[in-house]
Amino acid sequence: MSLKLITAGESHGPGLTCIVEGLPAGLQLDREALDRDLARRQLGHGRGGRMKIETDRADVTAGVRHGRTLGGPVAIQVHNRDYANWEDRMNPWPVEAQTPQVHLPRPGHADLVGTQKYGLTDVRDILERASARETAARVAGGALAKEFLRALGVEVYSHVLQITSVTAPRRDDLTPADFATVDESPVRCLDPEASRAMVEEINKLRKQNESLGGVFEVRAFGVVPGLGSHVSWEERLDGRLAMAILSIQAMKAVSIGDGQEIAGLPGSLAHDEIFYSEERGYYRETNRAGGVEGGITTGDPVVVRGSMKPLPTLTKPLRSVDIATHEPAQALRERTDSCTVPAAGVVGEAMVAFVLADAYRTKFGGDHIDDVRAAVDAYRERIGWRR
Repeated sequence: MSLKLITAGESHGPGLTCIVEGLPAGLQLDREALDRDLARRQLGHGRGGRMKIETDRADVTAGVRHGRTLGGPVAIQVHNRDYANWEDRMNPWPVEAQTPQVHLPRPGHADLVGTQKYGLTDVRDILERASARETAARVAGGALAKEFLRALGVEVYSHVLQITSVTAPRRDDLTPADFATVDESPVRCLDPEASRAMVEEINKLRKQNESLGGVFEVRAFGVVPGLGSHVSWEERLDGRLAMAILSIQAMKAVSIGDGQEIAGLPGSLAHDEIFYSEERGYYRETNRAGGVEGGITTGDPVVVRGSMKPLPTLTKPLRSVDIATHEPAQALRERTDSCTVPAAGVVGEAMVAFVLADAYRTKFGGDHIDDVRAAVDAYRERIGWRR
């Protein structure tokens, strides 16, 4: 048994579709929680005009009855309100109106290589699907995964650690309670002083026609030991988490736990020593590994960080080439955000949740959510995991 996610749709098309296959029957869904995650993806200081148009809502069209999953694929649609302004340019069917083509690829985007790969001459045929607007569908699917994990005692959260040169103080003692007000920060940063500095940084660089990148962190609490496997490369959970994060638009690096930092440390300072007590069972006093050792979860919080590059659409465009004439030109200037690191953290939550939910489905199976709970409880008893 595995969990599958597929998304479809274009940035300015009629809407986005998400299909999740593999959820057990009987899982109670919270409609407000789904919509809340979609709204959270639209948060963050530095967003552009598109977020003033869209108010994303999850329209469940299959796989759910009276708030409970039926065991079949769950389909969700997220409508694009902005499609009303783009109906001629993005209509699925031919239109009589003459629609302008885009020939100015942006450095750092899929524009040029996409047209080369697929043999197309209009950059819009590429950029509409490559757009990070697609992540609204992923967040919808991730919200389903989070509901499944929540039923098994797992909670997934995110926060922003860095925007360009502004970095929040490191904290290794975070608990779920610390994330209760993270969305009240305009940049979803847990440290008030760093949050203010990040806002100032966005304001300063936005006035200079710049875009900004940064780093977010996702933490999953309550994950049992034993998800993933060391026996084959494709089953290693840290590899699957890394792929999931790097699949998000504009991500260029990922770190599991202190992955980047411990590369510069001696072994005695890099690993998490193991202890045992009758009360706690096996435990570690540190979590430098980010809750994954040998491709397998340890029972400590799973910690994943994603590094995002500055967005490739700039209000002062970079140099490019017109693909129709091969003449030098400025890159396309599309309506854009200046910083989406806070929103990217919410997408990161969705992707980490989906990987973990799939790992639970693979390990524990179960046609009904009660079957899954029973299997998890039996496993916890067998290994003596007390958390």
